[in-house]
Amino acid sequence: MATAVSASQTCRNFINGRWVESVATRTSKRRNPADVDEIIGFAPLSTRDEARQAIAAARAAFPGWRDTPAPVRGRVLAKAALLMEQQKEEIARLMTREEGKALKDALGEVQKSVNILEFMAGEGRRLGGETVPSELPKNFAYTLKQPIGVVATIAPWNFPVCIPVWKIAPALVAGNTVVFKPATLTPFCGAKVVQVFEQAGLPAGVLNMVVGSGSEVGDELLEHPDVRAISFTGSNEIGSELYAQGARRMKKCQCEMGGKNPLVVLADADLPLAVESSVFGAFASTGQRCTATSRVIVEEGVADRFVKLLVERASKFRTGNGLEPGVDMGPAVDESQLKTDLHYIEIGKKEAKLLLGGERLTGGAYDRGYFVAPTIFDHVAADSTIAQDEIFGPVLSVIRVRDFDEALHVANSVRFGLSSSIYSNDAAKIFEFIERIETGITHVNSPTVGGEAQLPFGGMKATGVGLREMGRVAIDFFTELKTVYIDFTGRKRESSIY
Repeated sequence: MATAVSASQTCRNFINGRWVESVATRTSKRRNPADVDEIIGFAPLSTRDEARQAIAAARAAFPGWRDTPAPVRGRVLAKAALLMEQQKEEIARLMTREEGKALKDALGEVQKSVNILEFMAGEGRRLGGETVPSELPKNFAYTLKQPIGVVATIAPWNFPVCIPVWKIAPALVAGNTVVFKPATLTPFCGAKVVQVFEQAGLPAGVLNMVVGSGSEVGDELLEHPDVRAISFTGSNEIGSELYAQGARRMKKCQCEMGGKNPLVVLADADLPLAVESSVFGAFASTGQRCTATSRVIVEEGVADRFVKLLVERASKFRTGNGLEPGVDMGPAVDESQLKTDLHYIEIGKKEAKLLLGGERLTGGAYDRGYFVAPTIFDHVAADSTIAQDEIFGPVLSVIRVRDFDEALHVANSVRFGLSSSIYSNDAAKIFEFIERIETGITHVNSPTVGGEAQLPFGGMKATGVGLREMGRVAIDFFTELKTVYIDFTGRKRESSIY
């Protein structure tokens, strides 16, 4: 039986229940970003025809999976959760080698994936609509949720296990069949996710995976008439174009994109707690997450003390190969992201005051990887480039403000609106912040990062379009709502208002 990886270390596609080698002649070499001498393997740049084969397999499998009772579909997800729990260490280590994040962060990501699978398995027994009183006698009215058909899920590299799971799991439990395109930077993590579902007993064709570029595989998933919906996480540039093209083709689209998340520190805040959360939110996972803390907005009265504590704590944040004990932050995912980080750092040096880092780490093992020092800028202007653009790296901007009103204004002054935090003990200001902050997720006295499986995830403004992911509402994107009227009077209705 074929496995997910060929003898030549090339990731295989998964189509109609079988691991098959791509016919593509072009591949992308994937190296360990912490040690580029280690080649993880090769990602095939699969063809449009291979994407069509996967879509055809999903279409053929849809009637059988749709007619499988939802609780039975849920049991497959429950089995997948158990298998992923058993393989947690193996998957996390692969993630650290392929994507670069510290092992402790990778283990946390796998655990969250398990949590999502467990929660979504339960949705198989909760899936349904509602009964609503009719205004007519002897009439019964209700709604029900039905699967869409073939759906495509396009995942990014920064959470190569969790994001595929939180897209695939609700799609499957709702009764859809799926074609999954992992990021070409992390195809082997994507293959591990699919293997878990395969081992859990998912029927052939229900879940398919095609590794390839967005311009070929991604574009075919968008254009093909049999794909009824697309769930995408990635850049604003690609997501906005995908959403526009999807609308022209009358496809449901869900796009989660960028973030420039503020952590607000008021004068009455617990400063050591705010510092710890700022450092963790900015530098864990190398800042390569859409919920990362990229701006700290602090009241001037406590700014000097806060910044002193911040630099002291961040200077102890250990950067290195994520598989080594005690490492807090790994490398940038690849050379391109490294260059992006360094580009914005150079801009920051012209716009603000550099307090920590600001360079590529070199010497010894650092020379074999894409390592950037945790970087902090102070006295950053709210409208500066480093305060406005999503860098997606370990760069934190400190913005000083006069008072709460200015802090709120600055927090809302970017085009993104994913996550936010406020550190304060003033109940009135906390609730005012919750009411007025323009983010889809907000935290009080906790970091901007993190979210739980049973709660919705998503943002406002340029961060996202379409329905939310995770939680019970995740099912809504992957279903159509049908309204049913049953007249049991046995008589002709005399009139109608519609």
